Amino acid sequence: MKILVLGSAAGGGFPQWNCNCGNCAGLRRGTIAASARTQSSIALSENGQDWLLVNASPDILVQLRANPALQPARAVRDSGICAVLLMDAQIDHVTGLLMLRERTAPLPLYATAQVFGDLSDGLPLLRVLGAYCGVERHVLGEGAVTLAPLAETLLAVVALVSKAPPYSPHREAPRPGDNIGLVILNRTNGRRAFYAPGLGVPTDDVARVMGASDVLLVDGTFWSEDEMIVQGLSAKTAAMMGHLPQSGPGGMIELLDRMPAARKILIHINNSNPILREDAPQRALLARHGIEVAWDGMEIDL
Repeated sequence: MKILVLGSAAGGGFPQWNCNCGNCAGLRRGTIAASARTQSSIALSENGQDWLLVNASPDILVQLRANPALQPARAVRDSGICAVLLMDAQIDHVTGLLMLRERTAPLPLYATAQVFGDLSDGLPLLRVLGAYCGVERHVLGEGAVTLAPLAETLLAVVALVSKAPPYSPHREAPRPGDNIGLVILNRTNGRRAFYAPGLGVPTDDVARVMGASDVLLVDGTFWSEDEMIVQGLSAKTAAMMGHLPQSGPGGMIELLDRMPAARKILIHINNSNPILREDAPQRALLARHGIEVAWDGMEIDL
């Protein structure tokens, strides 16, 4: 069972189109040791041809070109993307759905009732897609399920404490289901991964799930709580944006240090985060803690 990282950056990608922070400007000028990244998304496959897309990034067309396995070309019109599962209704995770509108059959789409609500009202993507390929809605609830095209993989939803999208009427009063983590269990060998690109508060339930996982692919958005404020990019803290920073008491590094997983990987990395620089002291600190930084094209065997 393979997990393919299509995009590893947070919203806006890296470099972000309108950002001239040290990271973005340095990457454009070639003065820092770093690699460009598209907005976060992963894909899951058991046979290398048929894929479940998890989140549909605005960068989906670039990601498909970079990963020919998702275009097996078995017919004149074809795609390896058999279905899409959404972790939330954030713009950087859903607007790529519009690029899939020329399907020859309705798109199987899996999401919570809360996400379907936001995509029907606040950001009516489902209505737009209805005028093109159409959508087969499948509401995710409690309990493990098997979703085509994955026959030997169980998927289970874990409610996360984070934020609904800024356009959502529930932005400041998030509900269970606005953001989810995903347990991915390979039934053949019993190995499991936990994917959570938007993790604000590590509840006891989330910590238990993480502790039982062999691979963790979790929120790497910010290094510090005040990162955006210090760099003059925003007046909001990491917590206000629904993310747990890596550093500081109770941060992601401390959390991951308690976990026995063989692989601990950060994804959804904001353009402001110093860990994007391969020679940064923050990157070296992660390595000492056994924590990896995801990159576009990274493959994880589960």
